[in-house]
Amino acid sequence: MAIYLMLTNLTDEGRKTVKEKPERIKEVNKEVEKMGVKVLSQYALLGTYDFVNILEAPDNKTVAKVAVELSSRGTLQTTTLAALSVDEFISMLKK
Repeated sequence: MAIYLMLTNLTDEGRKTVKEKPERIKEVNKEVEKMGVKVLSQYALLGTYDFVNILEAPDNKTVAKVAVELSSRGTLQTTTLAALSVDEFISMLKK
């Protein structure tokens, strides 16, 4: 399984939803898991992005589908990055 970082920014509608129903965040995580992506951890951020999600997915196609599905709702925008552990990165460089 591959690791991904998904950075998200809430839209005006998304901020309204989170303010009125903060538990919606965990509901969305369950929906993401039903799409085949595991939420390993999640943090609310101060700064350029509102949240970072550390995800595990079988492949790029699966995580891309999740990103499109979530963004299409109009409550957030995503930036998704594939990640390698430092050990994987070092091993790759040695080959």
